[in-house]
Amino acid sequence: MANRLANETSPYLLQHKDNPVDWYPWGEAALKRAREEDKPVLLSVGYSACHWCHVMERESFEDEETARMMNEHFVNIKVDREERPDIDSIYMAAVQALTHHGGWPMTVFLTPDGAPFYGGTYFPPVPSRGMPSFQQLLMSVADAYENRREEVLKSAESVRDYLRASTGAAMPEAESAGTEILDRAAASLLSQLDRRFGGLGGAPKFPQAMNLEVLLRHHHRTGDRSALDGVELTLRQMAQGGIYDQLGGGFARYSVDAYWLVPHFEKMLYDNALLSRLYLETYGATGDAFYRRIAEETLDYVLRDMTSEEGGFYSAEDADSEGEEGKFYVWTPDELEAALDPDEASLAARYWDVTERGNFEGKNILHVVRPHEAVADEFGLSPQELWDRIVEIREKLFAGREGRVRPGRDEKVLAAWNGLMLRSFALAARVTGREDYRAAAVKNATFIVEKMKEDGRIHRSYKDGRARFNGYLEDYAMVADGLVALYEATFETRWLIEADALCDAARELFWDEGKRAFYDTPADHEELVTRPRDVYDNAAPSGTSVATEVMLKLALLLDRGDYRQRAEDVLEELAGGMERVPGAFGRLLCALDFAISEPREIAIVGDPEAPETEALLKSVYQGYLPNKVVAGRGPDDEEAGGLIPLLAQRPARDGRATAYVCVHYACQTPTTDPEELASQLGL
Repeated sequence: MANRLANETSPYLLQHKDNPVDWYPWGEAALKRAREEDKPVLLSVGYSACHWCHVMERESFEDEETARMMNEHFVNIKVDREERPDIDSIYMAAVQALTHHGGWPMTVFLTPDGAPFYGGTYFPPVPSRGMPSFQQLLMSVADAYENRREEVLKSAESVRDYLRASTGAAMPEAESAGTEILDRAAASLLSQLDRRFGGLGGAPKFPQAMNLEVLLRHHHRTGDRSALDGVELTLRQMAQGGIYDQLGGGFARYSVDAYWLVPHFEKMLYDNALLSRLYLETYGATGDAFYRRIAEETLDYVLRDMTSEEGGFYSAEDADSEGEEGKFYVWTPDELEAALDPDEASLAARYWDVTERGNFEGKNILHVVRPHEAVADEFGLSPQELWDRIVEIREKLFAGREGRVRPGRDEKVLAAWNGLMLRSFALAARVTGREDYRAAAVKNATFIVEKMKEDGRIHRSYKDGRARFNGYLEDYAMVADGLVALYEATFETRWLIEADALCDAARELFWDEGKRAFYDTPADHEELVTRPRDVYDNAAPSGTSVATEVMLKLALLLDRGDYRQRAEDVLEELAGGMERVPGAFGRLLCALDFAISEPREIAIVGDPEAPETEALLKSVYQGYLPNKVVAGRGPDDEEAGGLIPLLAQRPARDGRATAYVCVHYACQTPTTDPEELASQLGL
């Protein structure tokens, strides 16, 4: 018989609906029962693509005796961390304070009023590696709550005090400012660079797209070649490694080793949004078509496998299929020979390093280990001939792989992550000129505005026709950021108006004037043990960082001095953090770079469909110019000129599409020549 999770929309919660555990979703019903029965709460937090979450479910939550213990002694709450980042953020901070480590699945024990007093991550079904079994833990915690209540309440109060202090804590004062902070950040990141395999730090190795963008911007600002070399090394090694899906495109979440071979196979929307944009920007900085290809393959993967009919982007694909991690992606020599002609199988095995021994549990994760030219020479081919053959082979292997059982897909649509991907598709539409990318971006934005926004407020999650949960700061900020990028890709003012409305709402709902800071939850959100305020850029950027950057852009486009002031307040308040731990503020450092760089304000006046207008826009996007805003209108579009000061009183010269390049609304000589425009932009 299904439990209370059967009425939820989250795929992660629905995975647990048939557990014998009497699960509740987070809410007053569960907490009320805990208070009435004087039972502690067992809070379990995870997400659908989490491998060890599935393992703990099979081992413990599906076990009748374990479920009996849980139901007898606890009120059990299951939370999808992607739907409720506020719950996840608060209790992850508690677990890290209690145990000095964190991760998912997360297991936290709470008093009936929600205060955490003990926690951890995965617990095995039998004692292992110094960990108690989950059943032992349950009985120990239940005994403590029954018989040592004062100790439990004292621990809970200590953790509650810690959480409230940490969310209200101010950053240290910065010793430097502006470009000095950026230079120190780049030096710190470069000192962590793995100069053999790329990436920052050792195993497990995460892509860290935002920190790589800090290095790319540093190269652009200073000309420091080592920063660009570090970015290029990392992006090439990742794209040739097993972390990248060599057949279908798209990146897994991280590599368990230092050389990008063995991924944790789940694919997350936010990683692919951030990385596709970084590859596009690196293509702009270098002109190397390799980076454009990887960006396009990644975006094509999202269009093919991660986009709903309504236009929303799905959240994730699982690491497991048929109960085995990575089974969908790995190959044996026999499988290559069954799918390909003999000469093709030989070439594929050499190119992707497929051997009888294998590199992952007796099978092979496809990766490119030999130089392209060396493989071409070995088979008597030119590099182009080799690539043409590989393209044909990839298509055959991909078609064969499509017959396998696919990993599970989390089909909930999250506003924040959709905003990240919207920005990537909008940028890609301009950089590549591909109309399908522009159409996907417009369809996605229309979906968000029509299905996930209600009475001026964004909902966090959408699935099966239901939009649910209060939007968080990151939802407002990232959707607004994507909409600004879409305006720049289409010059349709409705997207700019929507972005402005969301930023106004964010200022109203999340800003604290006394602290000069954004909170993650709106002012009218349910009362939790503390009001979370996570300013760090982790796997995805913080809402604070994105809000800061998008407000800086809208300040230029719409002449909103209040937005500029909010952004400058944040940058000033968090300067000490950026200075001391730059690796935790990648996106905010990019916002700082934007703020101090005198961004280029580019106005294009001309028929949007005319070839001469397109030629000017191609000049704008032909290189890497990270600190810019781009506005445009038709020659007779007075409405756009009234909304966007940058476009006001900017006529087309001699009836031809005309570009204006300005800094602080002081403009260079208008030009109709694409080459002159590129020169004015320094491209």
